Amino acid sequence: MDRWKAELEVAEAAAKVGGGVATGYFRGGLAADVKNAEGEGTYNLVTQADVEAERAVVEVIKKAFPGHAIYGEEGQGAGEGEAGAAILDSEDVWIVDPIDGTSNYVHGIPHFGISVAYYHKGEPTVGVVGSPLHDDWYTAVRGGGAFHRGRRARVSPCTRLDEVLVGFGYFYDRGAMMEATLEACTEILRRRSHGLRRLGAATLDLAYVGVGSFGAFFEYELAPWDFAAGRLFVEEAGGVVTTCHGDPLTLRKTSVLASNGLIHDELVAIMDRYFKRL
Repeated sequence: MDRWKAELEVAEAAAKVGGGVATGYFRGGLAADVKNAEGEGTYNLVTQADVEAERAVVEVIKKAFPGHAIYGEEGQGAGEGEAGAAILDSEDVWIVDPIDGTSNYVHGIPHFGISVAYYHKGEPTVGVVGSPLHDDWYTAVRGGGAFHRGRRARVSPCTRLDEVLVGFGYFYDRGAMMEATLEACTEILRRRSHGLRRLGAATLDLAYVGVGSFGAFFEYELAPWDFAAGRLFVEEAGGVVTTCHGDPLTLRKTSVLASNGLIHDELVAIMDRYFKRL
């Protein structure tokens, strides 16, 4: 839409600049460190590429909109904690994930995404998700639709769980949350879905719901940068995104269930059966 044309152009430019940094590091080699996050063991990886890619994204946004707030995973704008929560309540805030799928990235698996979202007065307004290594981009504007490769994106028209693939993920937790995830997956398989996929990059998983490749995607814990842009892409493609309990999303760490809408209630019932134990 013309109203958000400038924001969309900046989001696309920022994502492509950050994606270029990430792609360059991936092709040239990189060093990985372990994030210092209590209780997450050695699974939560951060790389110099994450930091540099986010810095590049933030520079593009700040140049265009110096008065807007920025919330980024690697802290180039602001990250988690009280300061981050205050940032998310700003009237104009950009939410950035420079490299989603860092574990894939550091192990040389060519499946990782970048996500840039703009929220106005708490509402998802512009979203860009990309697979920069493949120059593959997904864009959405509130009220203006979702687009992929120049074509309007639509969620799957399937009405039954046994007609679709379901994507899922799990956080770095290797305890009750992971077990509940796998129990829910078992239930989905018992209901004869076409299969399950854990690809390791929630931003792209959400995009796959929007283009109809997945009938649904769920994860029991995601940060705002993981879903901020992809959520809008799914909604503008005709889908539904809620918590795993079926409640509205907030811009806080939460569970996420995205679907084509037609199988959403069935999946909420499955998710809630296992998630309520946590």
